[in-house]
Amino acid sequence: MGLKAFGFIVAAAQLSAATAAVSRLTVDTTVGRLYGMVNGSAPDVAQFLGVPFAAPPVNELRFAPPQTKPAEAIIDATKIGPSCPQYPLTTKTDPSVYTFDSPWLQPYGPTSEDCLTLNVWSPLHAVNDTDEPLPVLIWMFGGGFYEGGLLTNGFDPSNWIQRTQSHIVVAINYRVNIFGFPNAAGLAEIQQNLNLGLLDQRFAVEWVRDNIASFGGDASKITLWGQSSGAASTDYYNYAWPDDPIVSGLIMHSGSVFATGSSADVEHTNFTFVAEHMGCGDLSPRAELACMRNVSADSIIQFYENYTLYSTGPTLKFTTIVDNVTKFVDYTARAYAGNYSKLPAIFGTNANEEASLVAWAGPQGPNMTYVHEETVSTHLCPANYNGHLRYNTSSLSFRYFNTANFSNISPRPWEGAYHSSELPLLFGTYSEYGGPATPFETAVASHWQDLYLAFMRDPVNALPAMGWPAYHPDGYAMMFAANGTVTSLLPMSTLETPCAGIPEPTIG
Repeated sequence: MGLKAFGFIVAAAQLSAATAAVSRLTVDTTVGRLYGMVNGSAPDVAQFLGVPFAAPPVNELRFAPPQTKPAEAIIDATKIGPSCPQYPLTTKTDPSVYTFDSPWLQPYGPTSEDCLTLNVWSPLHAVNDTDEPLPVLIWMFGGGFYEGGLLTNGFDPSNWIQRTQSHIVVAINYRVNIFGFPNAAGLAEIQQNLNLGLLDQRFAVEWVRDNIASFGGDASKITLWGQSSGAASTDYYNYAWPDDPIVSGLIMHSGSVFATGSSADVEHTNFTFVAEHMGCGDLSPRAELACMRNVSADSIIQFYENYTLYSTGPTLKFTTIVDNVTKFVDYTARAYAGNYSKLPAIFGTNANEEASLVAWAGPQGPNMTYVHEETVSTHLCPANYNGHLRYNTSSLSFRYFNTANFSNISPRPWEGAYHSSELPLLFGTYSEYGGPATPFETAVASHWQDLYLAFMRDPVNALPAMGWPAYHPDGYAMMFAANGTVTSLLPMSTLETPCAGIPEPTIG
């Protein structure tokens, strides 16, 4: 073979490889043809970022349920979309563990009402390959329903997928605070006073069901995963769509329907209070709503910010309401009536949740007795109750307890396994921002990731085969990173004892 012919063959091979790579980054979906990207730090992971899953909730669609977005010819899916409009109640205005030690666990960047987007990370080889579809994990961030977004450095799963090449992760945006949970009198008048942020989540799950095959995913193996209010959202979802859950498994970190409250604003006064300061006062409920749809989002958020920073009045908070569509009154009764999906679920808490949530007391740390009491009453006991309820209503569950305490995530000796501190281990970002990881930290992270990957593939049988027993009141929880051991079994009695004498919740 001559050199010219050989050169032609090499060039053809290179062109073929380039063409194949381009085809792996082009996906046709119900909203249009997406053009994704590959990041050099994870060269075998295709990323499709800022993908719209619903129409922009602006103008008449502000304060309305999500609507289908008309398809576009081409969509640039190479940049994460903005967070929905928000002004955090505390984390950006007060010093905290997050502002000092782990800002990479907090959202950053611009906000916009055109925010109903999602991100998809898939092994490059899997895109447009339907031969061996992969399990899918849908991530829902926390933030108390008043903040949160996809522009959060610590929640990038690229490293995890680069390592395993065996699953797909989808992260979804949803509306928060007044835009997601307006609780307006005008909406109540027309029987549309709904938890819009929770409806956004369902709409995104439906989009994933309809489109994930094009990314190499298996629509019959979707797991819904949330943390904090994202975990509460996962549990709300569990009860809201019992007959058509779409997903096949649930993962709930530090949250459930029993670890969150509802808005007490039955008279819709918070929305009206904001409306009065936006030039929409002294109107009928419907006129007030119409007026507020014409106020700029920036003006609303600016008022919210100023009120939060400078007002001495009561907290202005917009959160979930009982709408009897996405959220209900008595979850204990609903569970015993069988009105939930009964999907297999992983759930659990961290050993020192409240260390990052109580008021900042300086580098010396807060009163640790108080931290322990709040961790027990706010996180541990509701998780215990949820476990009892699921067991008593014949649902398969797997309980965990996290004690991981690594200096690149928890640099102060009193921080320990605080709220959200486990997430970098699972996403694979634990060594990127706070310093290098130890071999033990890497071992904990990799094994935890592998357990979740197994659950995604087979939520019924996989975990017991890997040594994680199904939940039983007299059984064991899987404990992570205790006493230099990657995993160990913790008697449930150890988790139950601190809750003796603390009343069990009956209404979620």
